Amino acid sequence: MRNQSNTFTQKKEITMSSCRVGLRLAACLLNISEARKKYVVENIAKAALLERNGQRHPEVSVLNIFSDPEYNRSVITIAASIDELGNSVLAACLEAFQSIDMEIQEGIHPCLGAVDLIPIYPLSGVGVEECGAVARSLAENLIRSVPGCSVFLFGEADLPEKRPLVQRRKQLGWFTRRDFSSLTPDLGPAPARRCGLTGIGASPYVMNCNVTIDSQDLTLGKEIASAIRGSNVNGLKGVQTMAFPHEGKIEIACNVESFEDQEVTETSEGSQYMAYSVLGDHFYYVSPHYIEAQVKKLASDRGIGTIGRALIGFTPQECKSCAEYAIKESIGEFWKIREGVFM
Repeated sequence: MRNQSNTFTQKKEITMSSCRVGLRLAACLLNISEARKKYVVENIAKAALLERNGQRHPEVSVLNIFSDPEYNRSVITIAASIDELGNSVLAACLEAFQSIDMEIQEGIHPCLGAVDLIPIYPLSGVGVEECGAVARSLAENLIRSVPGCSVFLFGEADLPEKRPLVQRRKQLGWFTRRDFSSLTPDLGPAPARRCGLTGIGASPYVMNCNVTIDSQDLTLGKEIASAIRGSNVNGLKGVQTMAFPHEGKIEIACNVESFEDQEVTETSEGSQYMAYSVLGDHFYYVSPHYIEAQVKKLASDRGIGTIGRALIGFTPQECKSCAEYAIKESIGEFWKIREGVFM
């Protein structure tokens, strides 16, 4: 990794990829509508680590913080034992709602809430149904704890329909950022202007992967995004896409869903699909390298190049390995040292 120090030896690098701590682990990729005030983002992350008595919780770690000032959006990766994750995320959300005001929030990324999205994913020893139960409990605790907070549910938290996140977002106008007053939440009062509307749910792991093309043409970017979108003919299975102006170029932002598919057999570093398992269930997702290659080809066909790829956080396997290591070693602020650890 970059800025490699001598803090971690080769022995620990090997240990990280192979250790098993026997915990039932899950992760939350907490999406908040703030990235320009670093101290605010870090205070939210640190709140996730503390028990109610102010002591640090040994079975919780913040694995990563990704902040994009132009989007004004941060993704905080919180990993914990499934029994503790709900309380940990609740603490982070309480800090976020105190610090972020949607009435004055600005940024080019779509959002509806100060805490915009709370997805919970199983990592090891726990199923997606239990993650859904934790998400529903968290939603109920959140609306009781934060005046004006309102919630929509998705995935395994949205019973009995289990509507996926993209469907709920379309229904609520997330992509066009409609006026809050016209929205109807699943839980809580009509959205308050300060809090907005928060999405809470659970599903198999969803990875975020962005590829930047060397162009300022948003229409062209939308064409490329549409071409790889999983819902379209010849698109990439499980991949949802948007195109945004970003730092003077166009970024193809991809949500990469995990899925179960008996027909997928070829999984290797160079293949289209990667595989992992949780509780004996086998999941697949499109490789970030393959996504980048497809975007590069589509851009090249239009006479332009690509600048680079950004993985927002981790692949499912990396998230599990980092969570196991961080909790085994009782490293709460893992995000501060992760560049010194072999992934």
